[in-house]
Amino acid sequence: MIEFAVDNLETPALTKAQLADLLFDQIGLNKRESKDMIDAFFDLIAQRLVDGKDVKLSGFGNFQIRTKAPRPGRNPRTGEAIPIQARRVVTFHASSKLKEQIQAAV
Repeated sequence: MIEFAVDNLETPALTKAQLADLLFDQIGLNKRESKDMIDAFFDLIAQRLVDGKDVKLSGFGNFQIRTKAPRPGRNPRTGEAIPIQARRVVTFHASSKLKEQIQAAV
């Protein structure tokens, strides 16, 4: 299992650079290979989503494309009615395994 500690409390998010460093430190890939592997992984996921295909990561969760229909909206500042265009959004649903791990950490 790969262990990860947050070094900077200002940005507790896990970054691509930190993932590449973990590959370097714990698996032994060189820094360039680590960065290229992380970039390729996320590029592949992004391209699948752009193409309208779902991404399923076993034991982690599913990224799905959802099409939202156009709907009426309202400018909160002026109260003016404005149309909201149809759009595609990405949703994430955690796997039951991930949900169990999160609940066990409480």
